[in-house]
Amino acid sequence: MSASTSLKPVLPPDIKAMKGNTPVVVLTAYTTPVARLVDAHCDVVLVGDSLGMVIHGLPSTIGVTMEMMILHGRAVVRGAKKAMPVIDMPFGSYEENPAQAFRNASRLMAETGAPAVKLEGGVHMAETIAFLTARGVPVMAHIGLTPQAVNTLGGYKVVGRGEEAEKLMEDARAVEAAGAFSVVLEKVPEGLAARVTQALTIPTIGIGAGVRCDGQVLVVDDMLGLFTDFRPKFVKRYAELGRSADEAIAAYAADVRARAFPAPEHAFPDVLPAKAPK
Repeated sequence: MSASTSLKPVLPPDIKAMKGNTPVVVLTAYTTPVARLVDAHCDVVLVGDSLGMVIHGLPSTIGVTMEMMILHGRAVVRGAKKAMPVIDMPFGSYEENPAQAFRNASRLMAETGAPAVKLEGGVHMAETIAFLTARGVPVMAHIGLTPQAVNTLGGYKVVGRGEEAEKLMEDARAVEAAGAFSVVLEKVPEGLAARVTQALTIPTIGIGAGVRCDGQVLVVDDMLGLFTDFRPKFVKRYAELGRSADEAIAAYAADVRARAFPAPEHAFPDVLPAKAPK
């Protein structure tokens, strides 16, 4: 049963139970109105640290802060009634040691009401994931291309070709063993993603990882076409809202300059019309 037809909010065990059954549908959201739209159709609404680039115009996710994640996390939780909100842990909030990760993860959950967090990293983050899950923090893992490590990786490239394939498989097995309830595979070759999906007992959520994952996630602004100059290979555009918005704003500007807006029906009279006698 998907989140859109469930009578209760989706929680981590529900997502884990979807392994091999109905594909898990995930989209990002950063505001209450968009969370309400996503909530009607998806199983998970991800408050991604991509908000740094999408909402705040940052060049990468590295500059995103805990305060930003909490602000947007609260907004999304207010709009999500069925789909499960998952909040990204920002760069620098969990890498130092498991205790630091728990302090910040518990803060994210307590101050937003979200039931789970997501963090990046495989084998080297397994101890942290185990520490969190043992203390009541459900974790969605994220391996493959990890955007917070883009400077180390050398760009937003495919991860898992050649000799990297076995390392990625080790990362996948490590986060599963540590207790993650699901794992995002980003920009992973399709065949390798299928192997990982078959090997794990937790759902894999693909983004640029092919159709054989247990679910899919996209940045909502990408799939709605809000950016006219950004077209990643792995994104299918289901609308062209950026183009429509540009046309609407241009029409508005033209009406204002021509004094065609506001028209009489958009204005208030100085005197109210007299009421007809009863």
